[in-house]
Amino acid sequence: MTRKRVAILISGRGSNMAALIAAAQQDYPAEIALVLSNRPDAAGLATARTAGVATAVLDHKPYGRDRAAFDGALQAILDDHAIEYICLGGFMRLFTPAFVQRWHSRMLNIHPSLLPAFPGLDPHGQALRAGVKITGATVHFVIAETDAGPIVAQAAVPVAEDDTAETLAARVLGVEHRIYPLALELLAAGRIRVVEGRCVIDGAGLPQGNLVVPLWL
Repeated sequence: MTRKRVAILISGRGSNMAALIAAAQQDYPAEIALVLSNRPDAAGLATARTAGVATAVLDHKPYGRDRAAFDGALQAILDDHAIEYICLGGFMRLFTPAFVQRWHSRMLNIHPSLLPAFPGLDPHGQALRAGVKITGATVHFVIAETDAGPIVAQAAVPVAEDDTAETLAARVLGVEHRIYPLALELLAAGRIRVVEGRCVIDGAGLPQGNLVVPLWL
């Protein structure tokens, strides 16, 4: 099977990007064909180059508030690299509805909460303020509404009594690095169907056991 060509869009260090690159170096249905950043100083660009992945920079500053012009320039770069799927890895830009529609069911994002809980900014702070005992991470398709697309994969993480937003974020990041490569693998292998706004995963099973918090000793 021909591997699908994927672009990862980043604005910073790209830790999820690194996890996707590592997965694609194995027996995997997708190849990371491009890492693109809207910030020339994004640390993840060096990581990608070290891994032998092509990189590009599309600085957002010259475009000001003209999101359509930025998206047009972005699309031209993606076309030049024959990109078939996009993964967002901390890409701090909002897309126009036209761009999102063009990549409908072909653009993934990861969010550090169990969506639909705690969308938007500061999800770990939201979780701590709500007093939940379990949070986690979600990979979903990108739609026009923020953090609201069909859910592809999720992983749960217990919340400790003494957690801060920083300690909780570090623990959630570990499962992000597991489920993002899984979600892209399922997408590139053609195993995801979106039916009435929800993802159906062909051949998916259920893990054994349950996560119960707190653990009473």
